[in-house]
Amino acid sequence: MNYHWNWGIFFQLSPDGVHTYLGTLLAGLGWTVATALSAWLMALALGIAVGTVRSLPGAWPQRLASGYVELFRNIPLLVQMFLWFFVLPELLPVAAGDALKALPNASFLTATICLGFFTSARVAVQVAAGIDAVAACHKLAARALGMRLSQVYRFVLLPLGLRIVLPPLTSEFLNVIKNSSVALTIGLMELTASARAVQEFSFQVFEAFTAATVIYLLVNLATVTLMRVIERRTALVGGA
Repeated sequence: MNYHWNWGIFFQLSPDGVHTYLGTLLAGLGWTVATALSAWLMALALGIAVGTVRSLPGAWPQRLASGYVELFRNIPLLVQMFLWFFVLPELLPVAAGDALKALPNASFLTATICLGFFTSARVAVQVAAGIDAVAACHKLAARALGMRLSQVYRFVLLPLGLRIVLPPLTSEFLNVIKNSSVALTIGLMELTASARAVQEFSFQVFEAFTAATVIYLLVNLATVTLMRVIERRTALVGGA
């Protein structure tokens, strides 16, 4: 392979005349982190709510929660991204659709909402499994103390269940970071899109995607380290 390596490309000025190529990658990293964190907070809130409903006694709450999970879990993320960005504005009244298209950072908002709903379906399943994993004696003891069902969930089942499923939730957090790269298909200049831009303008494809790979690896390792600390501090002694 006759390839001319040039690692100094990252310190050269990019065609926008403002950033170096390294600055372009770091700007992309900023959008990746912002998208992943926003989507994760949304997914966590929705996932806990839907997972709780899925674990409630009664057929209808479980059917509704299962319908939500199957809807967002069984459609590919890329298809959902296109539906939110291209199809939804056309289904709304003209004024509303035009306002949606004209939103500043529309691609960022769309990517956040799409990733949030997609990931919340997976989080909901894990939250429901965590609640089911809490020993029945805890629930019976809480009821024997006179707690209402809402109090049992608030003070017993959810605190214990979330601690049980913290390791798989860490994996979902990592998935959100990686899945944010799909947002390049709707024009968000996140890290992967920035690496592709560097490659297109500089023709240094290996350097661009090697740098993006290293950045993704460092971000995910930092996330894993942080979550491991949280897992150790919240670990249940003797099981639930």
